Amino acid sequence: MTPSLSRPQWRSIGLITAAALALYVVVRLLPTGSNLNHMDFRMEGKGALEFCDPANPQFIPVVAVRSPVALALKSDRDPAVNQEIRFTLKLATASGKPIAPEDLLVAHTRKLHLLVVDPTLSDYQHVHPEPGRRAGEWVFALTPSRPGTYRVFADFTPAATGRGLYASADFQVPGRVPTVARSGNTTFQAGGFNFELGLPPLLQAGVPADLRFRIESPGAVKTPVPLQPVMGAFAHLVAFDEERTGFAHLHPNETDLSRPPDSLRPELTFKVTIPQPGRYVIWAQVNLGGVEMFAPFWVDVLP
Repeated sequence: MTPSLSRPQWRSIGLITAAALALYVVVRLLPTGSNLNHMDFRMEGKGALEFCDPANPQFIPVVAVRSPVALALKSDRDPAVNQEIRFTLKLATASGKPIAPEDLLVAHTRKLHLLVVDPTLSDYQHVHPEPGRRAGEWVFALTPSRPGTYRVFADFTPAATGRGLYASADFQVPGRVPTVARSGNTTFQAGGFNFELGLPPLLQAGVPADLRFRIESPGAVKTPVPLQPVMGAFAHLVAFDEERTGFAHLHPNETDLSRPPDSLRPELTFKVTIPQPGRYVIWAQVNLGGVEMFAPFWVDVLP
């Protein structure tokens, strides 16, 4: 005959059962990762944007081709020059599925990078949105310094594919867009430092090119350059064409952050292949003593 359980024993069994049920509910509520798969980021047919290979950096023609991701922008008020504007960005697959933080991988310390540039290519800003209240919504703020149609390029890596992908959208800042005459330059001064971009003897379309980016203090007696990592690298270069059809986001070949370049004249090397001839601006982004600085270089790519 099976002995009956006492009241304390029944109480213990009840507590254990309740704890097990509570643990089960908690586990069920935990995030399970991305609900999107590789097919959510594929588009068949010609003119579709393909994934980027980071080992072979090239100019990405974002506007001219179809992306498997749709990007939409909404501002909290009408944009204006020199006024901070808050935006809500909606990111979704072509089928309408929202792209949330768990659907993206961290790339260069962030899950979503926005490369924002005005029509004259004189105002470039690199922005990192934060997740919004709803899935697929991301929020950020920026202050446009010029009038005209700003273009926003999104750079991100889906967890389902592990490879870089892109999308773009525009917003309008009222005012007359000035005509800006640009001449080529390989040097730039800002913040008390000299910036230099070394180019090959001939920068030709379709030909892989090696770039050298240098920083130094002015004057005959050089002082150390307080170069610090920014987004997981000692510098970033971003190239835009005049029509803003796309961009190339370049990272230095020197990837070991435990081995910084020479402090008096740090130099970093980059590779890039630009497919079409024309005029381009290459923006350098660095962190000098905790202050992020940007330096533009205007270059001509030959046929």
